[in-house]
Amino acid sequence: QVQLVESGGGLVQTGGSLRLSCAPSGSVRSINGMAWYRRAPGKQRELVASISNGGIINSADSVKDRFTISRDNAKNVMYLQMNSLKPEDTAVYYCNAKNYFGDNYWGQGTQVTVSS
Repeated sequence: QVQLVESGGGLVQTGGSLRLSCAPSGSVRSINGMAWYRRAPGKQRELVASISNGGIINSADSVKDRFTISRDNAKNVMYLQMNSLKPEDTAVYYCNAKNYFGDNYWGQGTQVTVSS
């Protein structure tokens, strides 16, 4: 089992920045990759960015030039640095981890609100 705890959400003005953190615990060594997802009001959950244990990164086109995903392997923490935030980035952001068996684990979510 893997537990995930997110932090760093909040309210920011358009053009501002936030950094989200996700700290896994439990069977951390079983994690094969991690990712950030988000769900905006009235929309389906979407992948924001993912990072594998080998450091391979995939990002959604809508955030590619503004958001940066990273992992501190020494601390077992994943980050999402979000710059140039837009109102359309308003959503609940979820940390995700997948283990080598294909099991998915989710954090509780953290609210990001960008005011215009």
